[in-house]
Amino acid sequence: MKAIALNGTLKRSGGEPSSTDRMLELVLEHLGKEGVTGEIIRLADCDIRPGVRSDEGEGDEWPGIRARLLDADIVILGTPVWLGQPSSIAKRALERMDAFLSEKDDGGRMVSYGRVAAVAVVGNEDGAHHVSAELYQALNDVGFSLAPNAVCYWVGEAMGGTDFKDLDKVPDAVSSAAKMLARNAAHLARLLREQGYPAIA
Repeated sequence: MKAIALNGTLKRSGGEPSSTDRMLELVLEHLGKEGVTGEIIRLADCDIRPGVRSDEGEGDEWPGIRARLLDADIVILGTPVWLGQPSSIAKRALERMDAFLSEKDDGGRMVSYGRVAAVAVVGNEDGAHHVSAELYQALNDVGFSLAPNAVCYWVGEAMGGTDFKDLDKVPDAVSSAAKMLARNAAHLARLLREQGYPAIA
């Protein structure tokens, strides 16, 4: 099985390290133990045009990302917490997935049906539960299935200066959450691969 992780950090590659990247690597490491291969796409490196269609015209890089997303069994959306919210880049990816609402097969199933979603959140302020709730709702709205405990997060002290990427060691609780996310997501993805959702139209 395959997983794709969408990194919603505001940082482009080649600059300052990304805590979101480190968290997604941890999740993919645990998915690897469940027999799932994975890759990370840093969305800030891509030209993703604003809009709610699957293709917003010349230069739009979302169609290629969309194809890789739909080729995966598991999609992890990773985001930092900014102003208590998911990043604007993570939200843009969700806005582009809005097109799935009208992209259905003959049985009325969205193109995203049969795929499992999970969430990864990092920040040095409170808000991980609020952010994951927003992402859960949006991902479910556009056709993804959520396994139990489908989030792995770390938040530092409010108004503190320590980021997840700066930690010498991943806390045991975070590693345990990543393991649970991976195991449950992989299990649900296998079930959906064996038997997808029934037609609804």
